[in-house]
Amino acid sequence: MTVCEIDLGDPRDPAAPAVLRPAPGGRPPTGGEVYALVRLRGRPVATAVGRIAPGEDPARALAALARARLAGGVPAGPPAPAAAPPRTSVVVATRERADRLARALDSLLAQDHPDFAVVVVDNAPATDATRDLVDRAYAGRVRYVREDVPGLASAHNAGVRAADGDVVAFTDDDVVADPHWLTALTAPFAADERLGCTTGLILPALLRTPAQILLESHGGFAKGFEPRLYDPLSPPPDQPLFPFAAGSFGSGANMAFRVRALRDTGGFDPATGTGTAARGGDDLYGFVSVLAAGHRLRYAPDALVWHHHRETWQDLREQAYGYGAGLTAYLTALLVRRPALLPAALARLPRGLAHARALTAARGAADTGAVPGQHGGAAHPWPRALSRLERRGMLYGPVGYLRARRALSSRGVHGVPAREGR
Repeated sequence: MTVCEIDLGDPRDPAAPAVLRPAPGGRPPTGGEVYALVRLRGRPVATAVGRIAPGEDPARALAALARARLAGGVPAGPPAPAAAPPRTSVVVATRERADRLARALDSLLAQDHPDFAVVVVDNAPATDATRDLVDRAYAGRVRYVREDVPGLASAHNAGVRAADGDVVAFTDDDVVADPHWLTALTAPFAADERLGCTTGLILPALLRTPAQILLESHGGFAKGFEPRLYDPLSPPPDQPLFPFAAGSFGSGANMAFRVRALRDTGGFDPATGTGTAARGGDDLYGFVSVLAAGHRLRYAPDALVWHHHRETWQDLREQAYGYGAGLTAYLTALLVRRPALLPAALARLPRGLAHARALTAARGAADTGAVPGQHGGAAHPWPRALSRLERRGMLYGPVGYLRARRALSSRGVHGVPAREGR
């Protein structure tokens, strides 16, 4: 399946010119199945999936498909920023993936944000490949930081310590950032003093393997195209688990925090995240910690990154188990470090268990415009084996978190600094 994007001049006018482009690193569509990001004058508004017949003009066919997709209306645009986006540090944590990292860094250095710096955190490196890449190809443009404590949260905390801006943004070494990504992700901080965190849109860069197509057909990482504000003073009525259903807010590959808010809440728990026994949950911990401290969180779909999904069935199996483990590991971390949240968590426990069972039974119940047959449809049913792995991961998560804490203690690392137990 070819991934591309099409920009419509006027969605209501079939004669209006449309611009067709491949996704970053991809190829232009010539025929067959196509997954397209639909833009309106640059703004992401939907995805559309279809088939281009042999001999059919791809731009014309996809424009017609996109207009049909938008027939029900166009998502609301983001509010106009009150001021220029604040000074921002962009942190990319990586380990032994210099080839992928170069692709990500090239996209970050091409951002239209007026004032930012890029920091690479080399996490528990086994070789000098990452340092050599930064020194050779990005000297003077990218700062290199080494963090020897393994784990994504420890790497992100090192990035926060290195940050010199009012905002710190995070993405991964397996993404390509849209040129407007950083501006869209950080401009909301200029307009809202209570804003502590933003997240953005994550779309697939490639859909070449059955595993990639299966993941995207059940929602992938996308959270839709409608901007949304989460305010702890006005909990969303459609989320009875708020703020503990943190997976609905976004993902660590596309997030930013006001530095002051993140530091005041103690940063990320180093016993969570990829690279630890907990397997994940570092981003979820960050989201809920900031919300629990009274800050707002905004989802900004204009802030787009293209993610390279895992390619093999074994990758997907590991991902399913890790998702489950990370979910309960982050909840354990919250209760260990923020016991004041225990009454609220217990009050939501019955609904939380039902929600967890529903998540593993059928991923992605909302319409995000993913691959057809999507969201549990007949074309790409979610394998029961993967749901079982997610549930097994959930059972393991608290154990993994406690193991990770012990491992940190043996290294002389004693957890999140400051404000523990708030």
